[in-house]
Amino acid sequence: MVDEDLELERDLGEATIVYDDPDEGTVEKTVPNEHVAYFQDHWIIKTDEDEQGRDIVRRIPSTRVHYVERSVEQFEDEVETLMDRVQSFASDLGTKIPVGGSSDERSEPPEPHRIDVESGSLDDRDESDR
Repeated sequence: MVDEDLELERDLGEATIVYDDPDEGTVEKTVPNEHVAYFQDHWIIKTDEDEQGRDIVRRIPSTRVHYVERSVEQFEDEVETLMDRVQSFASDLGTKIPVGGSSDERSEPPEPHRIDVESGSLDDRDESDR
């Protein structure tokens, strides 16, 4: 079990994000690393907390961001974290969208049923399949 006090004392570095704001122009904001994330083509920044202690975040479209600069202990750790997140996302996606399947599912799909548009009846070949 991790001691919560030790966890809070650990320095995770800072991130500076520079982006265009419609009201303020170009904004440069520095926040703790854990308060900035990239998700669904948006940078998300924790800006404050409400009265109930819930985080208030700002979502910034990636097209408005000039750059994000982070201080990290080791670049390899940052890349490994990113790879873990991508693998986790791919795994989650794989459970939602079936990929592959059994060898029976990979066989050729059945022929479509053909209908004579003018008469409205199935063609001879489809009738024999019934």
